[in-house]
Amino acid sequence: MSWTPDGYVAVVTLNNFQMYRHIMSPGWTLGWTWARREVIWSTVGAQATEQGDCSRFKGNIPHSCKRNPTFVDLLPGVPYNQQFTNCCKGGVLGAWGQDPSSAVSAFQLSVGLAGTSNRTVRLPRNFTLLGPGPGYTCGRARVVPPTIFLTPDRRRKTQALMTWNVTCTYSQILARKYPSCCVSLSSFYNDTVVPCPPCTCGCQTKDNCVKSDSKILSMVGVNTPKKDNKPLLQCTRHMCPVRVHWHVQRNYKDYWRVKVSTTNFNYRMNYTLWTLVVQHPNLNNVTQVFSFDYKPLVPYESINDTGMFYGLKFFNDKLMEAGPFGNVQSEMLLRKDKNTFTLKEGWAFPRKVYFNGDECQLPPPDAYQFLPNSAYQNLLSFSTFISLFIFFLIAVW
Repeated sequence: MSWTPDGYVAVVTLNNFQMYRHIMSPGWTLGWTWARREVIWSTVGAQATEQGDCSRFKGNIPHSCKRNPTFVDLLPGVPYNQQFTNCCKGGVLGAWGQDPSSAVSAFQLSVGLAGTSNRTVRLPRNFTLLGPGPGYTCGRARVVPPTIFLTPDRRRKTQALMTWNVTCTYSQILARKYPSCCVSLSSFYNDTVVPCPPCTCGCQTKDNCVKSDSKILSMVGVNTPKKDNKPLLQCTRHMCPVRVHWHVQRNYKDYWRVKVSTTNFNYRMNYTLWTLVVQHPNLNNVTQVFSFDYKPLVPYESINDTGMFYGLKFFNDKLMEAGPFGNVQSEMLLRKDKNTFTLKEGWAFPRKVYFNGDECQLPPPDAYQFLPNSAYQNLLSFSTFISLFIFFLIAVW
């Protein structure tokens, strides 16, 4: 943004362009390695986690002398003189598809012992991003055209003296060995429930799980998160922190109804601004969604089979920790496409499910519920039955 006698003042902006994966509490951690022996004199809107060895300085001590500093966002409610635009949210970044205004975070820092012109500045290296855990891989910093700014009256443009971009991508495989959620299935035409497969999310924590009726749950502080984010899971067959249940509820003449329930089995974690993404061919014709917000995701213009669901603000946008309130649910009404709709061979069940951007484990296809042989008669609508009955009476008359 500007040059100083021994360096420059820069603004660091984090944009989360992921449509349905946000960075939740305890928030992002951004780090890099300086190309030379640069120091950070001061920051606004964020802070370095370590000051490092600043013993060579006398009088004015830098904010951080670390060769590889790491930064975290400030918490809400800090003094006004420490705040910066889009800062101070505890490192929480919303998903771009859910709320673009909350998917941005920024802070300002003054760098010293650095270059004082475009030719002498050296770009930092080895960028790292935790969001809040592992999974992100960052590329090299690349110089791009300077950022353009508009004055408040929008009649004049100004620009930064120099701008560089770093792109970080997320991989679920790098983040964890096992899935973090699973899917169970049921329907009105079959009494059995297709559960999540055993040990879907790994059974390493099975020895430390808690039964739903355990006296431990009445202890003070049982829901307090640990510094290492170690979960306290309810004892289940699948041992997943989150389960999504898809229930085919009703079959009408022109429509069919589905109920979706998401349950939290972690006693130490609640999910603020959660997102649920479902892929199903009939999501191209959603008539109504109850209790959730819904947004279609159309990565390809010719294919509209994926939708994002998230909670209503101040109503159910927070999935509480495990317990009586640790679930959110909704129903959706879908209009049938007579050329494709069927209840045979598990067609009514989702193809893929994602919770907070991570893919959930579906049951194996051979475990899906099949339509009973007598289902055709059972699935006849009431109106069809009345029509046949009237026709029979007319014929007899």
